[in-house]
Amino acid sequence: MVFERERPRLFAVAYRMLGSAAEAEDVVQDAYLRWQRADRGQVAVPGAWLARTVVNLCLNVLDSARLRRERYVGPWLPEPVLTADGALGPLESAERRESVSFALLVLLERLTPAERAVFVLREAFGYPHAQIAEVLELSEDNSRQLLRRARSRVGEPQARFEATWEQRRRMVEEFLRAAADGDVAGLEELLAQDVVAWADGGGRVSAALRPVLGPSKVARLVAGLVLKAPPGLRVEIVEVNGEPAMVALLRSRVLGVLVPEFAHQGIVGLRNVLNPRKLEFFGRQWAGHTTA
Repeated sequence: MVFERERPRLFAVAYRMLGSAAEAEDVVQDAYLRWQRADRGQVAVPGAWLARTVVNLCLNVLDSARLRRERYVGPWLPEPVLTADGALGPLESAERRESVSFALLVLLERLTPAERAVFVLREAFGYPHAQIAEVLELSEDNSRQLLRRARSRVGEPQARFEATWEQRRRMVEEFLRAAADGDVAGLEELLAQDVVAWADGGGRVSAALRPVLGPSKVARLVAGLVLKAPPGLRVEIVEVNGEPAMVALLRSRVLGVLVPEFAHQGIVGLRNVLNPRKLEFFGRQWAGHTTA
């Protein structure tokens, strides 16, 4: 079936556009309904038609999401996605991992919907400007201009930390050991001097309403969270948005997902998603992951 073949790519595009797995699912389902009603005889290239439909639906969602996010309680973070199974497409290169990283998805919030669409289609999927222009119904020059503006607003990417996934995982394992031991000094050694920790509770669970800055404060925060953890809580390391991340579990329920950001000088970012609504998609993935 044409749509089912395209569904993974459409979800991958929608998620990068929106930073929300739940909204991406809704957009893809809406595109499916439109495909069912479409006159197939008038569709020359189904993949292009579906991509254009999904992008336009995402633009509508982004227009309404901006106001909601301005009213959001505390820091806004993307929804985490398990990526080892290819849910967001192949992530076999540093560039593709970066395209779904929390760090980039947060930066994309600075862009207008049109800038974000061009940036995602060009940088993450390699669409030529001619095809982007067709999808967005604008000129190629306008597409190039939007991309330049988007790159400027996102800023120059930091030099990539070229350690392997296993090396990053070992760093996370060291972090977890130090946290479990209450070793604040050990945690500090793993954190960069400019480290920042964010927590997204969305006003639904207790979470810091402002970022926590600096290795000393972040280390004490992490150690304090471990002390307050409910009995039976366990933490597992899995691939989330292309990086080794920590999943906090109470029995089979996902309570939080902590996604580190790595650099040569250590861990430079800790983004902790606690909002239960933002964990619903991840929870369904986790249930499938553990029963597979």
